[in-house]
Formats: sequence, structure tokens, C-alpha cells
Amino acid sequence: MVHDLGSFPRPVLAALAAAERLLTRRAGATVVLADPEDLGGSDRSVVARARVARNPFSLPRTLVVKHYLAEPDPEQPDPFHYEVASCQLFTALPAEARPSPVLIAHDPQARLLVLEDLGRSSTLADKLFGPDPADAQRCLLSWARALGRMQAATAGRENDFGALLRRLGARAWRDPMAEEARVALAKAPELLADELGVRVPAAATLEAHETARLLGGTRYRAFSPSDTCPDNNLVTSRGVRFVDFEWGCFRDVALDAAYFRVPFPGCEASFALPPGIGDTMLDSWRDEVSAVWPDLDDGAKLDRRLLHAQLLWVWLCTWWLLPRVRVRDRTVGLDAARSPRISTALGHYWRQMARSAERGDLPATAELGDTVADALAKRFPDAPGTLPVYPAFRSVA
Repeated sequence: MVHDLGSFPRPVLAALAAAERLLTRRAGATVVLADPEDLGGSDRSVVARARVARNPFSLPRTLVVKHYLAEPDPEQPDPFHYEVASCQLFTALPAEARPSPVLIAHDPQARLLVLEDLGRSSTLADKLFGPDPADAQRCLLSWARALGRMQAATAGRENDFGALLRRLGARAWRDPMAEEARVALAKAPELLADELGVRVPAAATLEAHETARLLGGTRYRAFSPSDTCPDNNLVTSRGVRFVDFEWGCFRDVALDAAYFRVPFPGCEASFALPPGIGDTMLDSWRDEVSAVWPDLDDGAKLDRRLLHAQLLWVWLCTWWLLPRVRVRDRTVGLDAARSPRISTALGHYWRQMARSAERGDLPATAELGDTVADALAKRFPDAPGTLPVYPAFRSVA
């Protein structure tokens, strides 16, 4: 049984008790966990750290347990399957290429994972909201390198991922963003007309629909955690490590690399980057992926793919966020101190899109970007007109 219970929430204790049973079955001798520490999780899951107090075989001194609380929706892919398959895929990689914690054990019946403990690491969000701009920049570059390293290590392994999912009982797998992105491309023009009075020219619609090619079976596909918001990236002594693979998938690498241009799109902590940092992040990422896709060293080719990925994210974020300000403007996330206003974030996305489209010869999108940004500023005149940079950079901005 779990020792040193203290006053911990029942779901945390239930998760550790289930982990003890799983590890005991695996070891053939009693495993005891102690000193639980609630790591948060979400409304779908509990995540906790525990010390291994009785260890009949070679377990680490501490472990992390993730317990899915709800039964899966039979109409939707099961995030537990995606997370287990993702962790199994990574655990099979060499240690130097591994972007995540090692999967130690899992129990499909209990919907439980036991994972390597990466320690009491800061998250990328902690660094971006911290006091040290140099440290924040180092961590952003480490994140970009880790993303590229993960993509290079998983290129060509999509069939392996599919086999792991089938073994877990998944009948089909897909990028969870792809379907929503296609809906956004089809319906967001009407949304802009209804909410902001902006008519989307046919030429801009055609330019946007070109981006859908990134959602198909391109030859630049690799693993994506899908949710790479700053809170889901741990800053460790071995560099940035990714956690939370509930929607892990394979997709075109440009869709994640576009985060350098649209910083963490749709995430609660989606603030601006200081000038030049996005380009430096892109260089760090390209250094890692060019060995697998040497043609991405062609600046013109890569810029075109990133331009299309940026445009796809802007349309998708508009589809996600604009309906939420029908009554009043609000922050993207619940914590107003760590999240921008929706109108300010969307205005920034569209204004930056306009500048990128001008350079990339998408004239209709360039005009539309400024029109949408102006309409948002007119609709919400009390909102900040410019998206601030992350707090770590504000003292030097």
C-alpha cells in the first residue's frame, strides 16, 4: 500500500495504489510507493510522483504515474492508446535521441502508465515567464533542437507507430488537428463575415486551401506530440524533453516548425517572440532535420512550406478562438496573468501573416491579414493593440 499518505486527494492515492499493483504483478514481489506528490494532470487524468519505498527489482528511486480517470469516448480515438504508443515508440529509441520519459510499465485495463521521473524540472513556460531573458532564449533554442531531433529520429517510423496502436486496440489513427483544420478552411470565411464583417476574397480562399496539402501524406512526416504548449516541455539537464502525448501523431514537420512564426498557436501562453529569435530557432531546428531531409536546407523551399503552415495555423486559431469573443473579449486561457486577450492574439497572428504573405507572394492573404487585424482592433478598442513579448523578454524589449 502507499505509505505516508498525508492529506492527498483520493484520485492521487488511487493512481499510486493501481501503480503498486501493476509493478507488484510485474516483479512477482511487493512494490511499495511512498511520499506521493501531485503533479497536476488535467480533467482527464491524474499525474503524480512517488518514491519507491520497497523495491524488489531494479526500479528507479522515484517514478511518475499517470492515471486516466474517464472511460474513452467510443466515437473518438482513445488518448490513452496514443500516449502509450508514443511512449513505446520513444522508449525503443537510443537514449541520446529519446525526447520523452521512458515507459516503465502500463496497464490498459486500469488505464495507467508508469514513467521515468525526469526530476523537478522547470517547464519552458516557467522560463518564458521568468526573470532571465538569456535563460529563456537558451531554452527556446533547446526546444527547437529537441523538436528537430525528435522529428529526425522518428522519420520513417509511422508504420511502427500504427502497429503499436493496433496492438493496443486502436482501429484507426490520425492527426487530431487535421480534421479541424479542414473544417476551419471551409467555414472560417463565413465566421469572419458574421463576427467581424470581413468578406474573404475568393483569391484569399484559394491561397488558404493550398495549405491543405500539408495535411496529407507528404514525404516530410514525423512524430508530433500535437500539444507542444510551453507547459508540456520540461527543461532538464539533457535539454528540453516533451511530455503529454495524448494526441501524439505523425504529420508534416512544417506544421510544428511553424511555431517559430506563430509562437505556440492557440496555447494559453501564446505571446510574441522578440525580433530574430524565431529565425534563430528555425536555424537550430534545421540543423537537426537536414540530415534526414537535405532539401529542407533549400531556403526557398522551406520558406514556402513554413508560409503555408503558418497560414493554416492562423485559419485554425481563428476558427478555435473567434467564437469565444461573441459576447466579450477574454483571455485565451483561464489565468489572465499568463495569457493574452483573444482579440490581441488573433490580431497579432493575422498581422504577422500579412507581412509573411507579402514576402511570400500571397497578395490576397496579405490584404486579408491587415483587414482582419484592423477589424479586430475596431471591434475591441480597449484591448492592447500589440501582443506583448513573453515576460522574460520585456525588460530588454
